[in-house]
Amino acid sequence: MAAVRKGEIGEMGNNGAMSELPVIDIAPLLGEDEDGKAAVAAAIGAACRDNGFFYVTGHGVPAELIAGLDAASRRFFALPEPVKNEIAMDRGGVGEHTDYGLLTLLLQDANGGLQVRTRDGWIEAPPLEGTFVCNIGDMLDKLTGGQYRSTPHRVRNRSGNERLSFPFFFDPGWDSEVPPLPYAPGHRWDGQVDFTGTYGEYLLSKVSKVFPRLFETLDERPR
Repeated sequence: MAAVRKGEIGEMGNNGAMSELPVIDIAPLLGEDEDGKAAVAAAIGAACRDNGFFYVTGHGVPAELIAGLDAASRRFFALPEPVKNEIAMDRGGVGEHTDYGLLTLLLQDANGGLQVRTRDGWIEAPPLEGTFVCNIGDMLDKLTGGQYRSTPHRVRNRSGNERLSFPFFFDPGWDSEVPPLPYAPGHRWDGQVDFTGTYGEYLLSKVSKVFPRLFETLDERPR
């Protein structure tokens, strides 16, 4: 079974936009076929070195679980504004940024709007039914000496509808340092100066720029 199925690059998304990112079937990772596992690993490695963004399908997450998550989120956003503000830490749009940790898995609703900045410019990453978007974060970029790319992305919701997305961030521990692996010398692909220190320090430095209200909340915590 091919890891990247023929014809899926350039697949039409739920919102009519074209996908230019690879769609990788990871189902063989749950089986016994070693050749199939190797093919999936090779496809993921290539995607991580290219743009650091790809779709995964064959993940085995039940559709009922995804539907329940969507329904719960819509109930939250239907709450009165004061109630939401007591729960939510920060609000606002999602401008151009990279993710800070190791790896992000993203479930999109049907409205889309996610865009990825590649070497050739911005491309759409529309929602594809039954998939998660997977992208590399800054710490995995650093860990691999820039071989795996933490790529800038943003959201431009032009659907006229409210957009929901559900990210899962896989991050290092707060006090952990993430030095490059010994066999992965190099630098970030975009020439940024390598960060030294703990992941928590790095995270706070980023949050203060992208989510200033959230940073103010964290900065006011008892010490």
